Amino acid sequence: MIKFLFFINSFSLYTLITFAQRKEIIRPDGSSIAVNIIDQKIQQLMDSAGVTGLSVGIIQDNKPVFIKSYGYKNKILDQPGNVNTSLYAASFTKSLFAYLVMQLVDQKRIDLDKPLYQYLPKPLPEYTGYKDLQGDDRWKIITARHCLSHTTGFPNWRFLNPKGSQKLEIFFMPGSHYAYSGEGLYLLQMVIETITGNKLEELAREQVFTPLGMARSSFIWQPVFDSDYANGHSVDEDSFAVKKRSEANAGGSMQTTITDYTNFIAAVLQGKGLSEAAKGEMLSPQIHINSKKQFPSLNNDTTDQYRSIQLSYGLGWGLFNAGSYGRAFFKEGHSDDGWEHYLIALPEKKTALVLMGNSMNSESIYKELVSTVIGVNIPWEWEGYPLYKPAIKLSGNLLQKYTGRYTGKFNAIFLVENNQLKVESADAGLPKTVLYATSEDLFFMRVFPVTLEFLKTQKGRWKK
Repeated sequence: MIKFLFFINSFSLYTLITFAQRKEIIRPDGSSIAVNIIDQKIQQLMDSAGVTGLSVGIIQDNKPVFIKSYGYKNKILDQPGNVNTSLYAASFTKSLFAYLVMQLVDQKRIDLDKPLYQYLPKPLPEYTGYKDLQGDDRWKIITARHCLSHTTGFPNWRFLNPKGSQKLEIFFMPGSHYAYSGEGLYLLQMVIETITGNKLEELAREQVFTPLGMARSSFIWQPVFDSDYANGHSVDEDSFAVKKRSEANAGGSMQTTITDYTNFIAAVLQGKGLSEAAKGEMLSPQIHINSKKQFPSLNNDTTDQYRSIQLSYGLGWGLFNAGSYGRAFFKEGHSDDGWEHYLIALPEKKTALVLMGNSMNSESIYKELVSTVIGVNIPWEWEGYPLYKPAIKLSGNLLQKYTGRYTGKFNAIFLVENNQLKVESADAGLPKTVLYATSEDLFFMRVFPVTLEFLKTQKGRWKK
């Protein structure tokens, strides 16, 4: 334990010293951006969009050159984050699992195109959790390639079954088109554990975490995380309770840090741990995408909007053509308890940007932030990312002028708490909710699409 802590503290010190000396970042087009400009831009976006905490990793020449934490790991407790704070990885987990599976492919322990049931000692519907597939023999078609490319036909998770049944079903012929599915990754996990005789956490520790020096990463919660972890935060920056997961799930149970995950992406770009063939297959299009949105995953609305960028999915990663920068690979991470992440990498330019946000407002700034730092336009509309609505800060004295009971169609009470203007209305069924200013008399809510305007009387007082 002493050696483990010493390693972390030493690496943290090394990180701070190394990156503090770097004054600029070279973009893929050869232009430079000063580190202090990046700092200013990030802080401006976070303040305007209400992003509580954000961790950022930048890779150049396939090596990490910038790793930094901004904001809070827990705003309620006034605790700032750092580059070794434990973060919930959400669906960043899926890409690391895909990398692990490709290692097993290299070792010839699994074939991407062999039906998964052939690795199991009994038919899939006889396993707990897969009885719903009885009577639909399409489960015999599903392969590891289908699971990693999100073409199994499963819903994202069975509780999101669009029929409302919460059953696991196959909605289309496996391999025929794309529909994001954590269930596919979870099935592949069961098969991998059967083939190897080891649990996912043991495999990941042996083949990924230890070789790549990811000392603070795990598919299950570790006691060492208790001393330094981040909470997710709501759109109004309230803190969610942390979930200490005790069961590994390839679809999204991993804890990691911005340092560990940035180093992992650097390893992927360098081809560490994989043959050139396995890396090439992992980052090659497996299925073209023509859905209007990524979610809901079984939505049948289609479009040609993304044909020009060749939007597709590889094995564990999204792909698109970034023009003169070549093919990009990307991955999102999202959890409704306050986690929103984004990764984009440009292999031909040996460049990547890792963003890990512990705020439900994080995704609203990613389009602008990615464009600013590395000059790439991401498919944000397909990913369902909102664009933030800028807010300004008003003084506590000015906010006090709006307080009181207002009458009209709905009676409402306005009050100031923690230097924030809030409103509640029993008539409208509105609990106490934060209001954000766009000017001295216009406010909006982040929780609901509502805008409020304060009007003055002829005497210059606010109408109530």
